[in-house]
Amino acid sequence: MLKVDEIVIVGGGSAGWMSAATYCKLLPNKKITVIESADVPTVSVGESTLAFIKSWLFLLGIEDEDFMREVDASYKLSIKFTDFYEKDYGSFHYPFGEPSRIICPLGEEAWSIKKLLNPDLHSSDYCRSYFPQTYMVEDNKINKDPDGILFDHGYVFERASAFHFDAAKFGIYLRDKYCKPRGVKHIVGTVKSVTTNEDGVEKLILDDGTEIKADLYIDCTGFSSQLLAKALNEPFVSYSDRLVNNKAWATKVPYINKEKELEPYTNSTAINNGWVWNIPLWSRIGTGYVYSDKYISKEDALKEFKEYLKSDKMTVQYDRDVESFEYKDITMRVGIHERIWVKNVLAIGLSAGFIEPLESNGLYTVHEFLIRSLQVLDRKIVTQCDIDLFNYVARAAFDAFATFVYCHYLLSVRTDTEYWRDVHKRSISEYIDFLDDGNIFGKLIKSKVLGMNYDFAPGISCIANGLNYNPMTISQLLQEVHSLRLTNYKSGLEEQEKIWEQFKMMCKEFSDSSPTLYQYLKQNIYS
Repeated sequence: MLKVDEIVIVGGGSAGWMSAATYCKLLPNKKITVIESADVPTVSVGESTLAFIKSWLFLLGIEDEDFMREVDASYKLSIKFTDFYEKDYGSFHYPFGEPSRIICPLGEEAWSIKKLLNPDLHSSDYCRSYFPQTYMVEDNKINKDPDGILFDHGYVFERASAFHFDAAKFGIYLRDKYCKPRGVKHIVGTVKSVTTNEDGVEKLILDDGTEIKADLYIDCTGFSSQLLAKALNEPFVSYSDRLVNNKAWATKVPYINKEKELEPYTNSTAINNGWVWNIPLWSRIGTGYVYSDKYISKEDALKEFKEYLKSDKMTVQYDRDVESFEYKDITMRVGIHERIWVKNVLAIGLSAGFIEPLESNGLYTVHEFLIRSLQVLDRKIVTQCDIDLFNYVARAAFDAFATFVYCHYLLSVRTDTEYWRDVHKRSISEYIDFLDDGNIFGKLIKSKVLGMNYDFAPGISCIANGLNYNPMTISQLLQEVHSLRLTNYKSGLEEQEKIWEQFKMMCKEFSDSSPTLYQYLKQNIYS
């Protein structure tokens, strides 16, 4: 049982200062202290976010204009996946927000029927048929749609957008512009030792001999997990059996043609032994190669990454002076601790767990776990029941997201390297409970756990359809035809096509009249 009046956060960075910002705003009666070491560098490559971060910023009262200029931010409307289905297949998008509620004479399966009857139809047509912002994304445009032209078709900017930003600068912004002005105490020092007792952590001893005590300790010490893993010895559950990527090379690339390269999406491109991210910030591009050292050495991976940076897979190709770039070698610990809240220690961020970078999940788990913890900390006392429920919900959400990421590999048909061939050898028997009658669309779409923000319905549909996984077969279509007496389904599809064509034309015209992302940001944020 805990009575929490004083919270000490160990570790700065984006996770530490997001924790401090959350608690100082929404638990104003608590005393908050952040201990930040000047000697421990942050990972600082979590530059891409999901639309869920908008809800967290709303809770904190932070508007886009308040922080974007401070953190080199740009808007993100989608995630682009290139060559994940098979080598040189091309790209498809996962736009944020809800799909359009356009009239579907054939019901929700309309596009599946269309694909079934036209097997050569490129999977990118799915998003063009349902998500109006797809056309802006493909044209490098952005528009908040203040007149509601697309509003009736599911496009709500606040729910259909996220950010690209410099994670290190984001932590600094929260520290200096948000937390410290609200009374958060900032201690620059390194935790040299941790004293524990039967209640968890008893005290922290800093490098200058200072002793720090608190009611609750938030572990934001990154992959080292100084409190949860090292002090309390909480076991770690590795996900390496299904998510094999454990390494990354990261660098920063200057713009050549900013108007063209500043894109409103994260580009994820599958290559020989993993995939490469491209994240366009306002002043430069963040890029990195995520791979598994089981299949390639770090030296060969760096060589492969440099070849990619000079290839036509980049938005603008030229003979880049890639040798002059500074490359960061990152080792990832993929998985989660059995419990992330143990006694008086709660781990947030990389210290709790990490799913590989696909789908920009790093900062997502930070703000979602923080929001969930508020329900516990807002109570007069924290009981073991509260902690157990928190751990159950957090683990369920994390496992579901990990399985969602796993689907990006499971549904690929690439066989060009050992890395991709091995994907198809892995058993999914341990994760079959995430499926529904053998249909990858099933349980993930339906999953909701006690207020956690992870409804994957639009996402799993975009990924599955993008990877040419059709939930419907000819036999199922014929059964549907018979049971519903849809003898006119072919004429229904023709009617549906007319509706789609009108929808696409409207969306394309709106995109054509919208400014490029570069123009919009220059005028509205960076003027």
